[in-house]
Amino acid sequence: MKEYLDLVKLVMNEGVRKKSRTGVDTISYFSAFYRVDLSKGFPLLTTKKMEWKSIVHELLWYLSGENHIRNLRKHTKIWDAWADENGDLETAYGYYWRHFPSAKKVNGEWKVTETDQIQYVIDEIKKNPVSRRLVVSAWEPGNAEKSKLPPCHYTFAFNVVNNKLNCHLTQRSGDIALGIPFNLAAYAALSQIIAQETDLNLGWFAHTIIDAHIYVAEKGSPAEKYDHLEGLKLQLTREPKPLPKLVIAKKPLNELKFEDFQLLGYESHPKIKLEVAV
Repeated sequence: MKEYLDLVKLVMNEGVRKKSRTGVDTISYFSAFYRVDLSKGFPLLTTKKMEWKSIVHELLWYLSGENHIRNLRKHTKIWDAWADENGDLETAYGYYWRHFPSAKKVNGEWKVTETDQIQYVIDEIKKNPVSRRLVVSAWEPGNAEKSKLPPCHYTFAFNVVNNKLNCHLTQRSGDIALGIPFNLAAYAALSQIIAQETDLNLGWFAHTIIDAHIYVAEKGSPAEKYDHLEGLKLQLTREPKPLPKLVIAKKPLNELKFEDFQLLGYESHPKIKLEVAV
């Protein structure tokens, strides 16, 4: 997909070498932006084979609102590194999507209640599609102070124009090689789910990445296995293939299961093995 390859080139060519929390250096670019027309196909990378099943299971886990990975890890281990021995996770995106703590006045007293932000967005689009308040946040400041990994893709907003649903994602930190392709596919699928639920067509997915980075390490160094630069250079030599089509069963969001997602016509170049810097 050209938009992704252009993002890779931007960070690679204009980014600067920078230390990181993981102990592995990065090439970092401030405030990268791209957008993809979702009506032209499902934006799953074709310049390397993607773990489609993991993407769907992760998205359904988000939508479940669970704050643990005990069910998720039956299908994928992608969150194991950040959970405790019981599978509990300090920062679970979906928990805040579906159970965000909210201070409200009840009978004259302030009390903390929960807000289901996903349901709010769906209901609001149906009632008032011109709203500019269709925002979902996973960033809870108190949690972020102590979490092992506070939300990277921490807020997104929907916008309806000409009967098309657009989505803008803001991400504080983005691993270009591993994280961003997952995020792009997950939020494109989420946009399609919300569009079906609200009888809208698909518009744009737009993405701002505040610290867009590529992990780099010299050959022979202790961190060599975390180098992503060579894998991305390989992708740049590959010609993108036609985008696949995603078909999602027309069910209420809360009833969707893995079997309700069909990826049609996905062809890709071979997988590129890369290690996650934790």
